[in-house]
Amino acid sequence: MDISGGIQASLSGRYALALFELARDERQIEQVSADLDTIKAAMAESADFRALISSPLVGRDAATKAILAVAESMKLGKTVSNTLGLLGHNGRLNQLPAIIRGFKALAAAHRGETTAEVTSAHPLDAEQTGALKDKLRQKFGRDVAIEAKVDPSILGGLIVKMGSQQIDGSIRTKLNTLAHAMKG
Repeated sequence: MDISGGIQASLSGRYALALFELARDERQIEQVSADLDTIKAAMAESADFRALISSPLVGRDAATKAILAVAESMKLGKTVSNTLGLLGHNGRLNQLPAIIRGFKALAAAHRGETTAEVTSAHPLDAEQTGALKDKLRQKFGRDVAIEAKVDPSILGGLIVKMGSQQIDGSIRTKLNTLAHAMKG
């Protein structure tokens, strides 16, 4: 199944496809993927980093210098560092979250797996993630990469999204369903 056509339809998708093809040609898909995970974690943890990539007030030259300094301090590989520099130079750092998602989808398809977006009230440990991967592999008949998110507002349980399918086993949804049923 070729998903690159759909990803390529957007600006961020074209960057993601170019990054993926470069990583594939250099046999660095796993290294680039790990570097992108590092960037994604930095976006989640640092308001300053989010401001750098999203603020229209930061000029292209300043953004490029700053993002390259950040890449060096994070010890990111050459491929990802050069891509970040290019995004800064082109004024496209705001596309970074979508580029990461696109790259991850392309890498998963390349490995023959599909990605499941899993939302839980608390972080899942390695054992829980492994058990969930096994269950999803049995249900869907293919390897599954899990992209975990934490949302305390679901109270408990899991919400699993794979493509157009969603399995909502959250306590929040069950309570809302019960409240709606009691209204009659």
